[in-house]
Amino acid sequence: MSNHRFDDLTDVYEAMIDWPKRLANDEPFFRRLFEQYQVGKLVDVACGTGRHAAMFHGWGLEVRGVDISQNMLDRARRQFGESDRLKWEVGNFEQPIEPAGSFDAALCLGNSPALAGSVEAVGRLVGNLLAAVRPGGVVVMQVMNVWKLPDGPCVWQKIIRNQDRLIIKGVHRCGERGFVELLVGSPDDPATMKTDSFQFLGLKPGDLRPAAISAGADEVVFHGNHQNKPYDPSSSPDLIMVARKSTSPGK
Repeated sequence: MSNHRFDDLTDVYEAMIDWPKRLANDEPFFRRLFEQYQVGKLVDVACGTGRHAAMFHGWGLEVRGVDISQNMLDRARRQFGESDRLKWEVGNFEQPIEPAGSFDAALCLGNSPALAGSVEAVGRLVGNLLAAVRPGGVVVMQVMNVWKLPDGPCVWQKIIRNQDRLIIKGVHRCGERGFVELLVGSPDDPATMKTDSFQFLGLKPGDLRPAAISAGADEVVFHGNHQNKPYDPSSSPDLIMVARKSTSPGK
């Protein structure tokens, strides 16, 4: 069994996100994109508990979900099942996705790329994603736009009561890094409250575009949200990269 730190946060992760709202927001973006690129088979890296992967599978697509957390994947299997057309496997950002060139699309969503630790590691992830797709295939990466966060004290965003657990989430920025702060414990016993902090890279188009081009992309577009609004570092909620792999040999 994995002992990754996200294993202990599976329930918290599920409770923090309004999944019906999130998927309804994302669905039109991916339906248009998958139709444009004729996507029938995709890999979702850092798939978490498999919510997006299961949605795509429900559209009739063949999907592989990959995550570093065994507990997250176990939750996905229990909730959505597994078959020849929906598979779950343990993997991390540094591992090549095999077999290379066998997918129409490769995704890494939900701020996961910003957890890679360094811009160089993100560049390797971009290379792995592009290597996984066929010529003419598409890669999508999405991260939180940390540049719109206040540089300084934490802004507390959410307070959620989930059964006998209280979850408090805050965000802030310190220079070029973003942070998500969590307080989790019993609402009836403050002594049980535990803290956790997650550090995110402050990624910019200038960090991602060169990595995508050097890995074989010939078209790289950035959006600021799932409604295809242009990316604005001062206001956009997200930084979303859509990169098309070249169909020309040698690129």
